[in-house]
Amino acid sequence: MKHHKLNEIPEEHVTGLFSRRFFTGENITLAFLTLRKGCVVPLHHHDSEQFSYCISGSLHFKIGGEEVILRAGELVEIPPNVPHEAVAATEDFTGFDVFSPIRADWRDGTDAYLRDQK
Repeated sequence: MKHHKLNEIPEEHVTGLFSRRFFTGENITLAFLTLRKGCVVPLHHHDSEQFSYCISGSLHFKIGGEEVILRAGELVEIPPNVPHEAVAATEDFTGFDVFSPIRADWRDGTDAYLRDQK
């Protein structure tokens, strides 16, 4: 068993508009996210199934050719290997993502699609 306290997980500022606190188990990555208004998560895909939940604000997703605006109290499921992107177009977003299998690229810092933004 492991016990985690969210405020003790270091906050990583991936870009000026995107920050996260995440931890990874053997099969799951859980991430708490803050995307400031104007933040763009570029089109990408990964082997992980993803659940994204909105705590506050909103996030505009494009997932496999479909569009949805995720608002507080809503969840979207993204199947593995489906191209998707997201934009905090009108307001800040806070929420969490759950991934299985784990996001090794996040753990290893090789998530260039996020980091290489200007």
